[in-house]
Amino acid sequence: MEKNADQNYRKIIHIDMDAFYASVEQRDNPEYRGKPLVVGGLPEGRGGVVATASYEARKFGIRSAMPSKKALQLCPAALFVRPRFAAYKEVSQKIREIFSRYTDLIEPLSLDEAYLDVTNDKLNIGSAIEIAQQIKQAIKDELQLTASAGVSINKFVAKIASDINKPDGLKFIGPSTIEAFMEKLPVEKFFGVGKVTAQKMKNMGLHTGEDLKKLSEDDLSKHFGKAGRFYYLIVRGIDNREVQPHRETKSLAAEDTFAYDLTTIEEMEAELDKIAATVCNRLQNYQLKGRTITLKIKYSDFKQITRNQSYPVGVNDLETVCVTAKKLLAATQPEDKKIRLLGISLSNFGEIVAKQREEKPTDQLKLFPF
Repeated sequence: MEKNADQNYRKIIHIDMDAFYASVEQRDNPEYRGKPLVVGGLPEGRGGVVATASYEARKFGIRSAMPSKKALQLCPAALFVRPRFAAYKEVSQKIREIFSRYTDLIEPLSLDEAYLDVTNDKLNIGSAIEIAQQIKQAIKDELQLTASAGVSINKFVAKIASDINKPDGLKFIGPSTIEAFMEKLPVEKFFGVGKVTAQKMKNMGLHTGEDLKKLSEDDLSKHFGKAGRFYYLIVRGIDNREVQPHRETKSLAAEDTFAYDLTTIEEMEAELDKIAATVCNRLQNYQLKGRTITLKIKYSDFKQITRNQSYPVGVNDLETVCVTAKKLLAATQPEDKKIRLLGISLSNFGEIVAKQREEKPTDQLKLFPF
């Protein structure tokens, strides 16, 4: 990114709540404080999936989307509680009210994180760093919770920045330091690069942003498809996406690319259980029900198919999603086939979260002072 004194920049903040579900539970239930707490499916029976874990539990290696049975193995003393989505949604709305004191350009990504464009803030504070500090303090004072913030000139870098000093962190990455920062960043830290892609990069000798930067856009596109162009731009600190308030939710999905090809029905169904749990958590986060369930399958030869089933009314319960996904899988006659990716999505919602805002073209605006 060339340095230019006349360059106009946006002021973008990414706010990410710290272990949100677990933190709300620990706030509301003193007996959980200071203890390894897992919010999600219980490990008994067929077992569930971890939605989030307290920082005390994360010290044992427990992570989101991990099977609850594995979490229990890692930490036998862990406490398991089911999610209370209504409570989390109520807290999320209060957090959103705090954001709205400073800007109307708020793009929620989930109940616990959002982008804010504070290029022109309501209170004329002018400094994105000061606004991020005030927001963090308001969340702490009013809700007894902590949040981490990333501040930069675009969404991608702000999101990475918010994860650097967790929990209760604040990180600013300015325009003059973005490229150097991206060059040193390990490829697995790039938002959107999963384990499989990261391993592919490492197998190619690509370990950091600096390594990625040595490849041309064509080379990156050849190896990584459409994402290649994104990697080419972002390693140079370029991300022109606007903060989009009131995004219209048309579908919710989750998928996983596996470290090895699945070859048995049992393996495939076990993975579908995990993916379905992730999708259903997201549906319940947004209080949405979808009438169409779609199964996505990618085989070892990269051939991809989708199969779907629609219902007269919307659904978001785990049992229906699991059963339907497995029926769709069975209809593809998966015996003796090698599957490298499975995904589940729900669409045709009964109600949309919010109407799409009227878009007006905007130029990049001045960021300084931060």
